[in-house]
Amino acid sequence: MYAGVVTGSVVATVKDSALETVPLLIVRKIENGREAGLIIAADHTRQAGMGDHVYMIGSKEAARIFRVPRIPVDVAIVGFIDTYNEEL
Repeated sequence: MYAGVVTGSVVATVKDSALETVPLLIVRKIENGREAGLIIAADHTRQAGMGDHVYMIGSKEAARIFRVPRIPVDVAIVGFIDTYNEEL
């Protein structure tokens, strides 16, 4: 499981047909209160926006959250973090 902050969105002119309705977001990954790089994550909740703290899952579990066979996803946003107690 990963934690991060949504910092933007991705515009793709060509997507896999299974991802047509799924927004792709840029998330600044947080590890131990520090920035740990950028991730492009598929938004399973379809509600995440700029500045939201979110948690994500990776690997085959990320693809299974969509309940669509053979969806090409490595990281998916699955929920929101209400409060984050460390200064970034």
